[in-house]
Amino acid sequence: MSKKTLKLGEPITINGKQVSELTYDPMEITAAQFSEACARSSAINKSKSFSFKMRENDYALHLYLGMFAVIAVNPEIDISDLERIKGFDVLALTDIGMLFTYRRSGATSGEKPSDEPSESTAEHSTQASEKPGK
Repeated sequence: MSKKTLKLGEPITINGKQVSELTYDPMEITAAQFSEACARSSAINKSKSFSFKMRENDYALHLYLGMFAVIAVNPEIDISDLERIKGFDVLALTDIGMLFTYRRSGATSGEKPSDEPSESTAEHSTQASEKPGK
């Protein structure tokens, strides 16, 4: 498990308690939760105009995936609780879901990605420079 904590700028009441932090783990989202997030996103996005949605640019899907990342490790929280979140906290949940669709669970919107090359990149560069000399 890679539980993380989302600090809410606007605390909400869940089960009679004021909550200012929510733990979450996108790696705990189940297939059923993913499907429900897709269904909820689709229901919101229904309109008379044509729109082409891919999961990478479906903001409603990102939001619901973020919510299910919270619910996955906090089963006592209901989706209706999280639908009361407001302000920039909505965007923070959306970021969690967006990173999940990009298969990146490590960074949140507040973290800086590393500028260091990955091990495989450095290894590949070394091999390429050694070949011409042989």
